[in-house]
Amino acid sequence: MNEKNSLLAEFEGVVSGHRDGHGFVIRDDGQADIYLPSNEMRAVLHKDRVKARIVRLDRKGRPEGRVTEIVERANAPIIGRLLQESGVWLVAPEDKRYGQDVLIPKGATGSAKPGQVVVVELTEPPALYGQPVGRVKEVLGEIDDPGMEIEIAVRKYGVPHEFSEAALAQARALPDHVRASDHKHRVDLRDVPLVTIDGEDARDFDDAVYCEPAKVGRTKGWRLLVAIADVSHYVETGSAIDVDAYDRATSVYFPRRVIPMLPEKLSNGLCSLNPGVERLCMVCDMLINAKGEVHAYQFYPAVMFSHARFTYTEVAAILQNTRGPEAAQRKALVPYLLNLHDVYRALLAARNVRGAVDFETVETQIVCDESGRIEKIVPRTRNDAHKLIEEAMLAANVCSADFIGEGKHTGLFRVHEGPTPEKQDILRNYLKAMGVTQTISDNPHPSEFQLIANATKDRPESQQIHTMLLRSMQQAIYTPLNAGHFGLAFDAYTHFTSPIRRYPDLLVHRVIKAILAGKRYQLPALPTPGEAHAKLSKRLASRAKPVTGEPVKKPSADTLAWQAAGLHCSANERRADEASRDVEAWLKCKYMREHLGEEFSGVVSSVTSFGLFVTLDAMYVEGLVHITELGGEYFRFDEARQELRGERTGIRYALGSRVQVQVSRVDLDGRRIDFRLVTGEDDLVLRAMRDKTGQTEGGSSSGRGGKLRRGRNETQGQSRQAGGALPPVMEVKASVRKAATKKGERGGGARGTAGKARKSRR
Repeated sequence: MNEKNSLLAEFEGVVSGHRDGHGFVIRDDGQADIYLPSNEMRAVLHKDRVKARIVRLDRKGRPEGRVTEIVERANAPIIGRLLQESGVWLVAPEDKRYGQDVLIPKGATGSAKPGQVVVVELTEPPALYGQPVGRVKEVLGEIDDPGMEIEIAVRKYGVPHEFSEAALAQARALPDHVRASDHKHRVDLRDVPLVTIDGEDARDFDDAVYCEPAKVGRTKGWRLLVAIADVSHYVETGSAIDVDAYDRATSVYFPRRVIPMLPEKLSNGLCSLNPGVERLCMVCDMLINAKGEVHAYQFYPAVMFSHARFTYTEVAAILQNTRGPEAAQRKALVPYLLNLHDVYRALLAARNVRGAVDFETVETQIVCDESGRIEKIVPRTRNDAHKLIEEAMLAANVCSADFIGEGKHTGLFRVHEGPTPEKQDILRNYLKAMGVTQTISDNPHPSEFQLIANATKDRPESQQIHTMLLRSMQQAIYTPLNAGHFGLAFDAYTHFTSPIRRYPDLLVHRVIKAILAGKRYQLPALPTPGEAHAKLSKRLASRAKPVTGEPVKKPSADTLAWQAAGLHCSANERRADEASRDVEAWLKCKYMREHLGEEFSGVVSSVTSFGLFVTLDAMYVEGLVHITELGGEYFRFDEARQELRGERTGIRYALGSRVQVQVSRVDLDGRRIDFRLVTGEDDLVLRAMRDKTGQTEGGSSSGRGGKLRRGRNETQGQSRQAGGALPPVMEVKASVRKAATKKGERGGGARGTAGKARKSRR
């Protein structure tokens, strides 16, 4: 389309407001966003669906537009603080992207008092010459009430947080324990010493493991059992609980609180593999050879009895010292833990052979006091116990994907595609600029990324190089169109191991049961996916393609239904992540308000055209050093090197640079922390000047970002915010053995109410 026609055409999309008053139209066709100046935002609100026309292009060729039609008003409630100014009642939205205060008529305030946080329902939309009008629908309480940040987040992001009466009634009608009649058609594993291994603060236990030595072919190997809570036995397709679970799609984890996917009677009771009680489970029973390859596997329903609830810390201590006090307390189970450790090492060797990506990153945990205030932020340490469980879960997930593929049944795969051509180019340019001799091919394999990571691990800037490698990756999605998992180097992968907290896993269980019974599983008539579905639909259509390279056929109605379910689950997974990050950002802002004016050392974690994001060493909190705080000169943003460089002095700030900063400002509403660079500038300038005169390696920048003058407003987009009798293994699959040699899902840290890092979202 030529420029003239593009200026005449209308484009439909969703308005995204900006805290500074302007906004954008996020186009449905995926093309460049259309900028809306503040005067165009008067009649619309964040999340409204509109039609817009491009009226001009700025000097960089970016489109600026005008709203021609409001297609649909957003029906999301607005959360904010009730204020009274000169006798007029207003609600100032907590989400500054809304840009306008909401007028509240005198009789529409309900029981709310000035200063309280309320939920507002709009009664009149905004107009060019009039503010939006609304009524107070719900009073949440005072801004400093414990847990207020969570109450705001669940409403702000539309996270369902109350179960329907029908679902609660159905949960109450369920038995309190496993009944004798439930044993029918199940393998009895109650004598097998299955155990759970989780974090100290975990409340629901969805997986148990057991391992024993076994002969595989003519060589030694292991028999590994991964038993997963049989949620599908209790949650019937299309039931009230099922509809609520689908609506949520995932549990949402906040510090000190979890919003579960299932009612508590199921998530913490009847389905949770608690120690010392019978539980129903689905088992992935595997034979693994000395090379860490899955030689054979089978699935079956069983009844089990967890012989112990271990923590990661406890298991790591036992593996490190089998004669220590922890081992003495669990003497009967120590041999089985050692078997698990042996099979883990074999599985880890297979991971290395297939070249899966495995970067060590720092994960943090927020520790709160009883009132919800942050006491400290600490790094999570991954030990062999975390990695042991991770590899066991990966093996079960790979077998699940293979079983669904061999059964020729539609299901949801966990797909993670390689980096886009654009991200590949950015990464290649960066590696070249950093003097890294290794690079990636046009059709990269994950082993290439791991090779670069290994080759640069001892360099001073290794952390920033690994960060760029991670940023080049795409996000994983759920889809019935299998395209493999790039990061884990698997040809086929799915999620089977967490049906208590993830709906896709529940669907995978149902499909496996259907295949075992020789039937087809039919998705229920679930509610139509909403806004989250629309956000991802275009992206999924362009991304998920069959790996065979065959011509794409028109999808069947069954495939379309599974695609919709995959979209819904993918989008709501992101919704949960956004809500969790929002709460963590709020807590960190409140925490840092107590440290205003204090100085800390930190490292540059991101470089943008408008400044540096710095993560503090001691607190793991990130804040912005705006470009106006970098001294009185011109800075150029070098995209290839990911650095800001001063033109006069040659002073450079790049990913991984160490700096000393002062906490200068905290914006709780904007979830933003500002730092000021306070020390070391003179030394940096002197060193940079020496670099420019040739005394040390350096030179002027050839970056492409353009000059940035001190004081220029470049803040647009700056916010950024885990020995009994066993049945014989019946089913041998050469295909899964082959897949395992080609291509684990990084599990991460301990699970619990602060967030489940293990069996991660990859």
